[in-house]
Amino acid sequence: MSRAVFALLLAALSLSAWSQAYPAKPVRIIVPFAVGGPADIYGRFVGAKLSESLGQPFIIENRPGAGAVLGTDAVAKSAADGHTLLVMSNTHTVNETLIPTKPYDLMRDLVPVAGINSSDLLLVVHPSVPANNLQEFLALAKSKPKGLNYASSGPGTPYHMAGELFKYMAGVEIEHVPYKGSDGARTGIIGGQVQMMFDAITTMAAQGRAGRVRILASSGKTRSAITPEVPTVSEAGVPGYEATIWLGVMAPAGTPRSVQERLNAEIGKVLNSPEVKESWAKQGAVPMAMSVEQFDRFMREDIQKWAKLVKATGMKVN
Repeated sequence: MSRAVFALLLAALSLSAWSQAYPAKPVRIIVPFAVGGPADIYGRFVGAKLSESLGQPFIIENRPGAGAVLGTDAVAKSAADGHTLLVMSNTHTVNETLIPTKPYDLMRDLVPVAGINSSDLLLVVHPSVPANNLQEFLALAKSKPKGLNYASSGPGTPYHMAGELFKYMAGVEIEHVPYKGSDGARTGIIGGQVQMMFDAITTMAAQGRAGRVRILASSGKTRSAITPEVPTVSEAGVPGYEATIWLGVMAPAGTPRSVQERLNAEIGKVLNSPEVKESWAKQGAVPMAMSVEQFDRFMREDIQKWAKLVKATGMKVN
């Protein structure tokens, strides 16, 4: 056996052994969003499952701020050994165009690990808004240009982009009111400080059933199984509209591929378990079990999708 072949074999065996030893210490999972939103809730769930299967604590650390940039930058600058991970969402793919001056490049400075899940959004209004369906709301919005407002959990978040896509496709002018997190935005719509909001079906469906908000439409291609009586935005008045919130996991660039693959496999086991599929289906969440390569391709396509809207509307971060 030549020295070159022997060296390659030795390196492969060392990498395999290192991967089997992973994780060697507690793992930080940074969630760059406030406590209480989908990223925090599902990030904690996945972290707990990884703690069980891999034998080390996976500790959630919330670092919200600057449209998810602060926490994401912390991960990008962390050691590339698999012991710091990021829970991310389509906020990150939006930010690639919306915040060109951020201190990192998503697909250069981080690497994909795994998808978590996706869910539709609900378009809801405060009960005081004189609109019982989407057509009535559109008519109201068109009669009062900039006279209505909508809440989001901050610039570039799925709730913000869903609202901007709605405005663009429906041809209405509704003012954006950004909050520092989804809990604050939710409190704003329930309290009547804002008139409208797009929010994850996993967190807002219960508020609609309790009468705290009025649900007008869901944002997916088809009606959600947990709100089958609610029409989609597309069928109710804005043809072709679709927006969702999705979550995933990334790691610093340079993280060994073996670690990416091991984490992907462990997360995949969680997502493919019948118990999780059944439980999440009741919440309106669909597991996103996919390979590292599939998740990489998915993110790149999402970056292009939102870049078109940002460029078409001239959207800026204030």
